[in-house]
Amino acid sequence: MDEAKNGIATALSETHRSNGAAPGVWFGCELPDDFGDWKREYRYLHESVALLDKNYRAYLKFTGPDRVRYLNAILTNDIKGLKENHANVSLFLNPQGHIQAEIETHALADQLFCVSYAMIREHLIPAMDKYIIMDDVTLEDQTAEFSTLALEGPKAAAAVSELTGLDLNAMEELETRNISIKGIECWMVRRTPGRHASAEFLGHTKNSLALWGILEEAASKYGAGAAGYKALNSVRLEQGIPWFGYDFGEKQIPHEAGLQDSHISYTKGCYTGQEIVERVRSRGQVNRVRVSLQFEGEAPQVNTPLMSDGKEVGYVTRTGFSPSIGANIGMGYARREKASADCKVETRTGRAMVITTPLL
Repeated sequence: MDEAKNGIATALSETHRSNGAAPGVWFGCELPDDFGDWKREYRYLHESVALLDKNYRAYLKFTGPDRVRYLNAILTNDIKGLKENHANVSLFLNPQGHIQAEIETHALADQLFCVSYAMIREHLIPAMDKYIIMDDVTLEDQTAEFSTLALEGPKAAAAVSELTGLDLNAMEELETRNISIKGIECWMVRRTPGRHASAEFLGHTKNSLALWGILEEAASKYGAGAAGYKALNSVRLEQGIPWFGYDFGEKQIPHEAGLQDSHISYTKGCYTGQEIVERVRSRGQVNRVRVSLQFEGEAPQVNTPLMSDGKEVGYVTRTGFSPSIGANIGMGYARREKASADCKVETRTGRAMVITTPLL
């Protein structure tokens, strides 16, 4: 991947530009804001099936007899317990417990395959590599070799069945299958960000354009097509799903970001940053937590303070518009006493209220 004016250029950047997509920068990469009508694309995600370009990722391959022990010692989730062709999501913490990366680890027959973010790749690789001391482990950066596309929405399973003959709903979460779509070999991963199972297709970069065309045709059979990140951002905010680099990162520890139940194993043993995580768990609370928000009127800028009685009680991390409820929504952090549903706060642009997600 090369640095482009608008972020890191991806495998499909030029294709999207030539096809008239509105360019944007998401996760530090050049990805489409929209493909002409973001509200129509939003409907694809809610009502049919949307094709998504997920080429904001970094791919790291770990081989060697000590690979499981090594990753288990530096990531927050249980790597030893992973079944073959299954995955989980972890955090990579510094010794002070702050989040350095979100990493998805897939246990394959001959390797552990980790998925993170291209925007932190140059810092992440040396940070992980320094923990390989006496371990027989080889870390290989395969970011340039792979590409990920996805089908998401209530009709994604039907589209996947037509393409592959597989029942997406019969697969476990983050289970991987080796498949071939019209002669293109790839891995298919089940992921359920909302109420419906979606499919991600991870294949070689050289096949990304051909695979994009095949998946776009599959979506078109349901009166749908590609969706950009303006629509996806709104849907993820409605679902209450935080994004690394936006809603959590090096400023937060896991409990502040609300990731303590999804990204951490409390029975696996020691890992980097565990002492802080355990101390917070035993204490039972943090001073501030991540919240979902609904704004009256226009959405405030990112990092806008949240105020109550003239005092700063938090800040905004991400915003978007929800067509389903006709309001601007967002995510941010608030002091614990202002983090309960229906709590009212103020911003520079008006009032806001803490809400419970998912909204729909």
